[in-house]
Amino acid sequence: MQNLFSLEGRVAVVTGGSRGIGAMIAKGFLVYGAKRVYITGRKAAACDAAAEELSQYGECVSLPGDISTMEGVQGLASRLLEREPKLDILVNNAGAAWGAAFDEFPESGWDKVVDLNMKTPFFLTQALMAPLRAAAKDHVAKVINICSIDGQSVAKEETYPYGASKAGLLHLTKRMALRLAPENIAVSAIAPGAFASDMNKVARDHAEAVSKAIPAGRIGTDEDMAGTAIFLASRAGDYVMGSAVTVDGGVSFAR
Repeated sequence: MQNLFSLEGRVAVVTGGSRGIGAMIAKGFLVYGAKRVYITGRKAAACDAAAEELSQYGECVSLPGDISTMEGVQGLASRLLEREPKLDILVNNAGAAWGAAFDEFPESGWDKVVDLNMKTPFFLTQALMAPLRAAAKDHVAKVINICSIDGQSVAKEETYPYGASKAGLLHLTKRMALRLAPENIAVSAIAPGAFASDMNKVARDHAEAVSKAIPAGRIGTDEDMAGTAIFLASRAGDYVMGSAVTVDGGVSFAR
């Protein structure tokens, strides 16, 4: 019971881990004893800098690249397999958003959001099944998909493919969980509300105003996100399969 939340000896990959929610999760994993955490990001310099900053908490390795394409997904998987025979935790966090009026919404924006938010998590998990299965021989391996409350309820903003792709990812999480549970791999999800990030600049830059619409009276903190991810990634979350933990200060019920 005393080590329920320990990640000692575990190897993790956090996509989009160079900033925002991904960085919060990567830091939490390292603080709670992860042996090594790999982070990805499209911008190599930013990813490298983030890994260097996070390395004060433990070993963090930068694997920059664009995983919005199948080539990028396979490239990341190949680079990881060169380094690690086992992968204990995969956090599918990399995502995109796009807002535009209904009559003007572009196909390019639609494809970018849907591919990265829903297609990439599926195919990256598929590409990393060998090291996940290897880890699952010792304990429950974990896949954690970062969804959104916008996939659970409808936001007022015209971000059509964002909410749709996150709703799809929530459903995909359930289907993947049913398939992989017999292999000792638990697939679960986190549905965040307002957290400060480059994707949610409103929460980042206008936290006080945003907080007025949140029952908890504040936006989410690093600890709120890290704590949820640590729970799901550790022994404490071994029996959570297919479900999403909503971390939003109650805003979903206030919509």
